[in-house]
Amino acid sequence: MSAANQLLNPRQTAQKVTRMAYEICEQNLEESNVIVAGIFDEGYRLAQMLVEQLRAIAPFTVELLQVKLDKTAATQPNVLLDNSSISFENQAVVLVDDVLNSGRTLTYALAPFLAKGCKKLQVAVLVERSHRTFPIRADFVGYALATTIQEHISVQLSEAESVGVYLG
Repeated sequence: MSAANQLLNPRQTAQKVTRMAYEICEQNLEESNVIVAGIFDEGYRLAQMLVEQLRAIAPFTVELLQVKLDKTAATQPNVLLDNSSISFENQAVVLVDDVLNSGRTLTYALAPFLAKGCKKLQVAVLVERSHRTFPIRADFVGYALATTIQEHISVQLSEAESVGVYLG
């Protein structure tokens, strides 16, 4: 990724994640357990980062879950959760993705949690854009950004030297 197109560098990205973790903690202080569910692939990496922070600061236990779905499919009959032994009934769930653009991916990813009767369902994203076509909002946002519909936001969280948010 080009540094010229970098919107958030590694330090800024880490600061955003830390702030989001504190916000999640503050909004869930009454909970005894919070499930953090990250959408594969960068959303899951963001969820891992949030869980690491939450386990250090939160008075509640934190469970990590991976959500897999085909982001390119017109419909989503198969949203897969990597740990079917976790019960969502009466649990607080934070669904995590890297970018909220149209809201389509997050809308489909909500289905398994709604079907299993979770107590509270919140959404966390590192970058929120303003091109929604689905009625979804993020409860926790690292960076809000207005872009044109043609511009693409890329989040890189896996390689330490290139961690950040990029426009391109």
